[in-house]
Amino acid sequence: MTITENKSSNSLELVIGGRLDTGTAPELEAKLKQIPKDIQTLYLNLSNIQYISSAGLRVVLLAHKLMLPTGGKMIIRQPSAFTKQVLEATGMDSILSVE
Repeated sequence: MTITENKSSNSLELVIGGRLDTGTAPELEAKLKQIPKDIQTLYLNLSNIQYISSAGLRVVLLAHKLMLPTGGKMIIRQPSAFTKQVLEATGMDSILSVE
């Protein structure tokens, strides 16, 4: 899995590529827990995700939950076809913001 950061004044985009599964989810979770409190919008760009497991979905949901206490929001950007299918099958597309 690869994670690339694009930061602007009060937003952060994490471009994630590869597999988001049991083996790689802890890396993304650690990155999410280091997000500065001044970030108001977190974008998870999932266009390069080849596979996402339930562990990966848990970390995506964690990103959403981490943004709530500061009044921020998390938006999924450009989910890959596989990721979009998983989000729809689990109903997470109705809970999370997806562009």
